[in-house]
Amino acid sequence: TAFLLTLPVLSYLGVEAYRRVQSATVVHALEKAEEAVEQADYLYSCGETEKLYQLLLQYKDSDDAEFLWRLARASRDLSLLAHIAADEKKRLTFEAFEYAKKALEKNEACFAAHKWYAVCLSDIGDYEGVKVKIGNSYIIKEHLQRAIELNPKDATSIHILGYWCFAFAELAWYQRKVAAMIFASPPTATYEEALAFFLKAEEVDPNFYSKNLLMLGKSYMSLKDEGNAVLWLRKARDYPPHTEEDKEVKCNTVRKNYSTNNILAR
Repeated sequence: TAFLLTLPVLSYLGVEAYRRVQSATVVHALEKAEEAVEQADYLYSCGETEKLYQLLLQYKDSDDAEFLWRLARASRDLSLLAHIAADEKKRLTFEAFEYAKKALEKNEACFAAHKWYAVCLSDIGDYEGVKVKIGNSYIIKEHLQRAIELNPKDATSIHILGYWCFAFAELAWYQRKVAAMIFASPPTATYEEALAFFLKAEEVDPNFYSKNLLMLGKSYMSLKDEGNAVLWLRKARDYPPHTEEDKEVKCNTVRKNYSTNNILAR
C-alpha cells in the first residue's frame, strides 16, 4: 500500500520536472530568437546586407513572421546590390515575395508583413509585365493601408503609399489604357495625394529616408511649386549616403539634366 501511495507523488514530481525543463527550453528558445532579431536589426542598420541575409536564411523555415518579413526584406535588398547578376536578382526577387507571403500567412496582424508583401508583389510585377503589375495595384494599396492601420507610426509604409499615388498620378497614356482594360474603375491618384503622404511620413519620422526627400521635391516640381521643390531636392542631395539607394538618390539630384530649369544649379 505504501508503494502504491508513492506512485502518484513520484508521477507528479516527474511531471513537474518535465514541465520545468520544457518551460526552460521555451524561455531559452525565445531568448535566442530575440537575440537573433536584435542581431539582424543591427546588421540592417549597418548596411551589412549579405551578412544579414546569411543570418536570416537559417530561419527560412520558421513559423515566426518577425524572421520571415526580415528575410523578405534582406532578400530584396540583396537583389538590389550592384554586383548581383540578372538571373540571381530575379531569383531573389521571387524568393523575397515567398517569404513575405509566408510571413503574412503566419501573422495577419504583423504590419511589416503587409508592408513587405506589398513591396515584393510590386517587384515581381517588373518581371511579369505591365498588365500584371497594374492588375496587382489595388492589392498592393490594400496591404499598405493595412500596414498603416496596424502601425500609424511607420513612416516607410506611409512613404510607399505616397509612391503608389505618385506612380499613378504620372502613369503614361498606354499604361492608362492597360488599366482601363483590367478594371471597370482604374486606379487613379493625384500629385497632391502623393505629396500629402510624403509630408506625413516626414512628420512621423523626420529625415528618415533620402528617397522621401527626393519624392517631396519631385511632387512639388510636378505641382509647379519651384520654391519647395528646391528646398526638398537640396535636402535629398545633402543627405549622408549610407546605402546604395542613398547614393542613387544623390546622383539623381546632382545630375544637370534632372530638371529642365536646372533648379539645383541656382
